[in-house]
Amino acid sequence: MITTTIVLLLVFIGISIPVGAALGLIGLVLDPMYSMLPLTRAMGEVAWGSSNEFLLVAIPLFIMLGEILLRSGLAERMYNAMSLWLSWLPGGLMHANIGASTLFSATSGSSVATAATVGTVALPQIEKHKYNEPLFLGSLAAGGTLGILIPPSINLVLYGVLTNSSVPKLYLAGILPGLGMALLFMAAIAIACTFKPSWGGQRISANWSARLKSLGHLLPPLAIFILVVGSIYAGMATPTEAAALGVVGALILAAFSGRLNIIMIRDVLEGTMKSTAMIMLIVIGAAFMNFILSATGITNTITSLITDLGVSPMMMLLILVVFYLGLGCFMETLSMMITTIPIVAPVMIALGFDPIWLGIVIIILMEVALITPPVGLNLFVVQSLRTSGSMNDVMVGSIPFVLMLLLMVVLLAVFPGIALWLPQNFG
Repeated sequence: MITTTIVLLLVFIGISIPVGAALGLIGLVLDPMYSMLPLTRAMGEVAWGSSNEFLLVAIPLFIMLGEILLRSGLAERMYNAMSLWLSWLPGGLMHANIGASTLFSATSGSSVATAATVGTVALPQIEKHKYNEPLFLGSLAAGGTLGILIPPSINLVLYGVLTNSSVPKLYLAGILPGLGMALLFMAAIAIACTFKPSWGGQRISANWSARLKSLGHLLPPLAIFILVVGSIYAGMATPTEAAALGVVGALILAAFSGRLNIIMIRDVLEGTMKSTAMIMLIVIGAAFMNFILSATGITNTITSLITDLGVSPMMMLLILVVFYLGLGCFMETLSMMITTIPIVAPVMIALGFDPIWLGIVIIILMEVALITPPVGLNLFVVQSLRTSGSMNDVMVGSIPFVLMLLLMVVLLAVFPGIALWLPQNFG
């Protein structure tokens, strides 16, 4: 049955059936094959139960927050400010790519939105300042991955729902690893451009007067971050209510920038509905498939099989890393999370791993999936912004950043306090 499930998944994805529909179809196929009872009759109840969760309301709100900021002109001003502060480093504006992505991640909660927003502003700089194109493109794809790690993160909300973990603690746990990843990405760029100075393009000069003046453009995203995350830890709002506060704050910023109008609101609502519908289809499809797998006994079989291996916790962690690296070649992040976490998390937690720490590790492995072929979403996002050139450029440029993500997994395994210090002391 395990083999049948994997084969069906690969076949459905291979023939370009949307992932959410593919997961539901697997449940429909497995039901008559392996169950004596008509489990499909529970489909409506499963769909309602999986979507009737107050915390999930935060997802469309965070998507709407990102959509408003995307269309408010905030990204361009933020990127220009970052370029003034970071362009002196080896690699020039590639550091601005990472810096702007980090700041935008603290407001959007979405990797795809982060990569698309910063990429739209940054791409013209490649030809203008003669940067190494693959590395520049890779920095955009990698910077975008921070959107699902640095709070507010949609994926951390889903992990909290799936494992019954505290979302505020997950948000705290994501801050230091997220900032650490940004520094590792910048280190990779600096090292590459130190050995190959021509990759760093033409230097951009900036005086202190211009830098200090640009600080005003960095304040709006910081204000949104403080409003959203600060309201949670001050005990003033739940994550869902904080997301709503963020939307109100973003609308105020859009109004001050002169971009708030009926057309913009229409585009924001349309983008929000499309993204939310896609996510909820995956949630419902995966919930139905997991219900079928559980009812037919395959979930317990897999759990028992893994537990009976008798491997050490560190060996199990290595197996987990390899598992997600392989799966990331065929599935996108939300599908992977919703399909695998109900099976993987109980096994890892039973071996003594902290569920909050585990959530951060899994999110970082999701980040790897975002920039590895053939289904790395951020690779496609960055490529779609280009007018010419091969996808191979984006793939090759992402390699150093994949290595940095794996290095962070190693650091978290050796020093779990990187993720756990904030939630243990302030959660």
